[in-house]
Amino acid sequence: MTPFFMLAQAANEQHQGWLTIRLLGVLTGNAEWVLWLLAGLSIISIAVMLERSVYFAMHRLPNSGDVVLKLAKGDLEGVKAEIAKHQGMEASVLREGLGWVDKGPDSVEQIINATMARERPRYERFLSFLGTLGSSTPFIGLFGTVLGIIKAFKDLGMAGNKGGAETVMTGISEALVATAVGLAVAIPAVVGYNVLQRSVKNTAWRATALGHALVGHLRSTGK
Repeated sequence: MTPFFMLAQAANEQHQGWLTIRLLGVLTGNAEWVLWLLAGLSIISIAVMLERSVYFAMHRLPNSGDVVLKLAKGDLEGVKAEIAKHQGMEASVLREGLGWVDKGPDSVEQIINATMARERPRYERFLSFLGTLGSSTPFIGLFGTVLGIIKAFKDLGMAGNKGGAETVMTGISEALVATAVGLAVAIPAVVGYNVLQRSVKNTAWRATALGHALVGHLRSTGK
């Protein structure tokens, strides 16, 4: 009789509480649902990264260099023409700012700040999900591994000394798959989160620079 089997038999002989019995019944079940959960979360994270990438590409001001030159020259009508067909933070900042030119640079600066505060959450949509996914999926995978190990030792206690070690090793090797899958889901999510956050910051910096250029032009001309 193996030591593991003796321990399992001794434990079975002891009185177990109602809650312990119920929890063991739940925790020693099939943990494959954890893998399916991780697979579903992986698909969602990929969809979020693709959707955000497309959103950033469609809401970008590609000719920001030309816009800065026109602002430096005071060609406000040319700026309006450059941003007329574009959406996004940069174009919105200039569009709103140009609409308040007659009210002075201080008012333009305030409306630019308000526009930035309104537009930025649209860019950061779903990014918190990616960040949460990147930090939590390793623990979900670890949870699946723990469930698999519990089940492996339960199978060992039922098998006794007939292939017990082989049962445990097979169960543990299968259980470790959940941890590997959890890491495989978390790493791309973390990378995608960092890349997208950097894109948001770069867009905000460009929008801020364009807004400052507009305000600077108005103050230099005394408007």
